[in-house]
Amino acid sequence: MPVHRLQVGLLGLVACLPSTSVASILDLPRTSGEITIDGVIDEAAWGDAALFDIDIETRPGENTPAPVKTVAYLVEDGDSLYIAFDAKDPDPSKIRAYLRDRDTAWNDDFVGLVVDTYGDERRAFEFFVNPLGVQMDLTNDDVNGNEDDSWDAIWDSAGRIGDDGYVVEIEIPLNQLRFPRVEGKQTWGIDLLRFYPRAHRYRLSNNAQDRNVNCYLCQFQKVQGLEDVEPGRDLEIVPTLTASQVDTTSDPGIVPLQSGDADAEFGLNVRWGITPDLTANLAINPDFSQVEADVAQLDVNNQFALFFPEKRPFFLEGADYFRTPVRAVFTRTVADPSVGTKLTGKRGNNTFGVFVAQDEITNLIFPGAFGSDSESLAQENTSFVGRYSRSFGDASTVGALLTARSGDDYHNTVGGVDLRWKITDQHSVQAQYLKSDTEYPLTVATDFEQPLDSFDGHAAFAGYDYDSRNWFAYVRHQERSRGFRADSGFVPQVDTSQQIVGLGRIWHGDDDDWYSRLQLNGDWDIAHDDDGRLLEKEIEAYFNVEGPMQSYLEFGGLTRDVLFDDVLFHEDKISFFAEFQPRGGLLLGVWSRVGDQIDFANTRLGDEVRVDPFFTWNIGRHLLVRYDGVFVQLDRKDGARIFDAAVQDVRLTWQFSVRSFLRLTTQFQDIERNPDSYTDTVDRRSRDVGRQLLYSYKINPQTVFFLGYSDALIDDDDLSGLTTTDRTWFLKIGYAWMP
Repeated sequence: MPVHRLQVGLLGLVACLPSTSVASILDLPRTSGEITIDGVIDEAAWGDAALFDIDIETRPGENTPAPVKTVAYLVEDGDSLYIAFDAKDPDPSKIRAYLRDRDTAWNDDFVGLVVDTYGDERRAFEFFVNPLGVQMDLTNDDVNGNEDDSWDAIWDSAGRIGDDGYVVEIEIPLNQLRFPRVEGKQTWGIDLLRFYPRAHRYRLSNNAQDRNVNCYLCQFQKVQGLEDVEPGRDLEIVPTLTASQVDTTSDPGIVPLQSGDADAEFGLNVRWGITPDLTANLAINPDFSQVEADVAQLDVNNQFALFFPEKRPFFLEGADYFRTPVRAVFTRTVADPSVGTKLTGKRGNNTFGVFVAQDEITNLIFPGAFGSDSESLAQENTSFVGRYSRSFGDASTVGALLTARSGDDYHNTVGGVDLRWKITDQHSVQAQYLKSDTEYPLTVATDFEQPLDSFDGHAAFAGYDYDSRNWFAYVRHQERSRGFRADSGFVPQVDTSQQIVGLGRIWHGDDDDWYSRLQLNGDWDIAHDDDGRLLEKEIEAYFNVEGPMQSYLEFGGLTRDVLFDDVLFHEDKISFFAEFQPRGGLLLGVWSRVGDQIDFANTRLGDEVRVDPFFTWNIGRHLLVRYDGVFVQLDRKDGARIFDAAVQDVRLTWQFSVRSFLRLTTQFQDIERNPDSYTDTVDRRSRDVGRQLLYSYKINPQTVFFLGYSDALIDDDDLSGLTTTDRTWFLKIGYAWMP
């Protein structure tokens, strides 16, 4: 599947290149004056601020003079950190700025900062704002190379476009940050950034960067200040009201929709910053449902369970604390909890996180070497996850993980250790070992052909990485034994051991080159099951280029042998990916693949053509159209059709302001099969349609109002047309009270 590189892939935008040597430590001044966040730098308190020139282009140029002038102002008052950006532009009419929901303005002009509040070059907070005041915030785990925009803080920002550019003002309350308790002054690392998207996406900074060093936070400009800061009582109490009314039918097309009773539930979420580096969360009778519809995925000719990202606020707090090479923690396995508690923190070199949830539903994945099944049990379970890591050396850590779920005649426990060792600026090693112990209820074990008694298994990962300016290489070994289960995580394939070796070369363009970056890379991998049978042997190679109009093109292919249903198949595939922005507010792209593909339903090799188009289009500042499509055609080798399948996700959003929007989402899945090409009886055609109309108003990430309607329709050979299967009205109100 393609990745929309200019919408996500935030590491590529923010942290793809590391810093060079650190300048001397600068003082962060304190002011006693008041600052109003309105996009105008006119308060006297700004006269106390330290000034920084954002005058270095780090991408696509390599530490060259910035093409535009930007000045940043930094000052604090003991309670908040204030930042202002005066971003000059020779042609303000070309500024790319649109009204959007938070965390979605990555294709716009924007400014912001990355701040390493512990000064240990391991973890940082990121705050960005577009010229209209749209907020984007993230956490940056530089040790594991992860950047996560699911984290949301409560802070203030404003932006204004003028005759010579734009101005952004930001206030970040210190109680939204985590930092160590120290006597005297804090020492933080800071990177001040401006993204200037025109023919290329220019990344401008106050820090030069050395592309031969594979860390980002390691050599930020250091600032010193916030002397004896006491951020005050960090307490957020968020009562919520969730109301819904659902109409359903037990037999679509035969039994009409039955109106359900209106249901209203009150919940409570509490976030308490016990200290600046220790946070507790409590959720009582929470509404853990997500408001936004997941992106539609095509569910045909798949071997394994589909992955959907977490979006629920309770689980997003400190989510990066629980991340390890093996995905042993996946919080969407907690489906309907009645209560949840969490504690996350960092003390010196020690980082830890714990959460416990009482769940009314037990979701299970039964993994295998060739596919996975799933089941949802209407029985309670208690989930526990604990994670600890200790840092040492330069950006190195050693850690431990324990997860446990238990219910009636059921338990799953996973425990193990992990290591990330940064040997030098170019060389690093990662490793993890996990052991599991599992027992299913007898009926579940019988129905899904699982062991009848308690059984165990293990998972392991070991990897070496080399990263430099022009070359990168990696070696991986990963295994999941037949008995390994991670019911608090997402591990859909077991009974496999895989080895991977990869190599890549990068060429950086100069100012007079038509391209900004070229890359050639490939890898070889081989996998066996626990009995030593070959599961897969593959060689793949790809060439990509970044060029004008923020374009990215990639050509590639692979050849592999794959075992399925005791038959060894040989597949050859070629693929193409392209995306570009011909103008501001318009992103166009497509990913396509042609070649051999196993028909898993009938155990044979077919010919596949797959095309995935996508685009986002801002029609003016308020209206956004987003489209994602998947079209797949699979034929037998004799040319007869097996199936045509398509899934399309269309979203129309009218953004009234930075706080409110109205969104219509429509998702279609249409599958046409040729029954003559199937060994089992199948529907000739099946269709699914899902629709959602959502109004959202957010004062901040916790003070929210949602009102929506959704329905679902299906059609198959037994129905005369699209038939409604359910219909839902819902309302959610949350208010963040900070006494």
